Amino acid sequence: MSEEALNRIKEQVESNAVVIYMKGTPQFPMCGFSSRAAAALAETGVEFGYINIIQDPEIFEHLPKFADWPTFPQIYVDGELIGGCDITMELSASGELKTLMTAAVEKAKASVEE
Repeated sequence: MSEEALNRIKEQVESNAVVIYMKGTPQFPMCGFSSRAAAALAETGVEFGYINIIQDPEIFEHLPKFADWPTFPQIYVDGELIGGCDITMELSASGELKTLMTAAVEKAKASVEE
């Protein structure tokens, strides 16, 4: 069962240029950390995906093992874990978050067009 969950996570991370695993949704976050991280992503104006870990107990259980990161939210950009709420807020404040997200989305679009 855990192998199936880890494969689903891998597919989600690889098929979304930017994805946040969070408690709740960007419109209805269920914790302060998820709320702040999702808001920082939204403020960039760059499209991103989200996974509500509350609605998927397998993802909730196995995501910490995927990238060896024990807490939520987890934000992946271009297939790589960039971190959780604190790191996302720091990247947002410096302007790096939008740059990272834009580059990931453009790279994904270019690979689809090839």
